[in-house]
Amino acid sequence: MSSAVQAQDFDPEYVKVTNERARKIVDNMDITDAGKADRVTDYIAKQYRNLSLIHDERDTQIDAAKEMYEGKKQEKKIKKAEKKANKAMGKLHKKYLGQLSSELTDKQVEQVKDGMTYNVAPNTFKVYQEMIPDLNEAQQDKIWDWLVEAREHAMDAGSSHAKHAWFGKYKGKINNYLSDLGYDLKQAEKEMFERKKAASNQ
Repeated sequence: MSSAVQAQDFDPEYVKVTNERARKIVDNMDITDAGKADRVTDYIAKQYRNLSLIHDERDTQIDAAKEMYEGKKQEKKIKKAEKKANKAMGKLHKKYLGQLSSELTDKQVEQVKDGMTYNVAPNTFKVYQEMIPDLNEAQQDKIWDWLVEAREHAMDAGSSHAKHAWFGKYKGKINNYLSDLGYDLKQAEKEMFERKKAASNQ
């Protein structure tokens, strides 16, 4: 599908929204070259729009399957639509990261990923570090790796809710891991708030 064909599929208002969303991410980065900033903004905005095409096609196929079929057949058709969408998103994800890497440093690519996912990965990591200050480096690395994996999936999700759902899934894994290490997370959270309260009262 050429970009000229794709462009016709988008409402001008949506194009404006994706451009603004992309510009907001780039504005928070330290890109001094205006041309580079514009190219990166364009890559991000187009990624939002291309993902939206894949999500819309998948959702249309799922809705049709729910209307036309029941039971196992419906399940099969839904799985097929999801599999097709995931394959297309995987391909698009790879291409997009290649585009970003051609313009940005690894650290800046991370900033784009965080920008697309509301900074949930670094913010969540910080909370775990504050909640359990005695985590060793290997444990912290394991938690961070899971959050990075969640972020890769969340980047391709279509809505705020779907993005947060990916982090929720991985936070479940992290919480189970920490419980297995013997940490009482409810207690750890309570103690963290108490430490913060004490610090703000000083």
